[in-house]
Amino acid sequence: MRRLLLAAAVAAAALPGLALAQAPAAQPPLRCAVDGTFAPHAFPSLQGGVQGFQIDLFREVARRMGREIVIDSASFSGLIPAMNAGRYDFLCAPTTVTPERAQSLLFTEGYLWTELQFGIRRGTPPIRSEEDLRGKTISVNKGTPYEQWVTRNAERLNLTLLAFDTQPDAVQAVIQGRAYANLSGNTVVRFSASRTPQYVADFVLPGTRLHWGTPFRQDSGALRNQVEDVIVCMKRDGTIARLSERWFGNAPGPDQAERVEFPGYGVPGLPGYDATPQNPTCG
Repeated sequence: MRRLLLAAAVAAAALPGLALAQAPAAQPPLRCAVDGTFAPHAFPSLQGGVQGFQIDLFREVARRMGREIVIDSASFSGLIPAMNAGRYDFLCAPTTVTPERAQSLLFTEGYLWTELQFGIRRGTPPIRSEEDLRGKTISVNKGTPYEQWVTRNAERLNLTLLAFDTQPDAVQAVIQGRAYANLSGNTVVRFSASRTPQYVADFVLPGTRLHWGTPFRQDSGALRNQVEDVIVCMKRDGTIARLSERWFGNAPGPDQAERVEFPGYGVPGLPGYDATPQNPTCG
């Protein structure tokens, strides 16, 4: 009888340890970052922290993955180096997927289209072609495709680049007359114009429509695919379209990236694309 009682006591003592060993380990919070001055995608909230389309989007992505998320705010020019150094798992900032970036990063498919658009000071004659920019000073946010476009075309059009750490500073340069025009993404230019009477959304550069996707390090393919599966589910149930309407002011049509599901993982035709068919389990 004593032996049986001892055996029972040993078994009972072992059970909590066995249960603990079988329980799944808690996953650490996801870590990402945004440019917290890039309204309406991410900008300061009166309650503290940052708000905007990106914040709502990736908090919902993390919720559906069953993960906590920590979103830092920093200058865009330092975000990709910080991610590559291991500080972040991915970037919550809207990041234009270019062939150059796709050589060294993994991207999800686009959840928004971006096009390069100029903003000008109210009263300035509208820009009708690139020739109207000849000899002018163009303001941009540092480390962006907008800066790259001005740099590539500086000699051809005799452009002067004026680069800033934040988009609001680039807009102010136009209002103050230090720059003729500001070049940025279409959503940002339209939002700035809606909030700043002296600033007007103007010329869209033809042929500049690109994916705005989520970048990861090249060793993070599994996480990239998990996040993209969630983004696809959010397209299917209309969540991204509703967030777009809330923050950008109009409901996206059926041909907009908020609704379009692209085949495979990543941006078709660019490095890092994985043609494996998506098959997300959407709740």
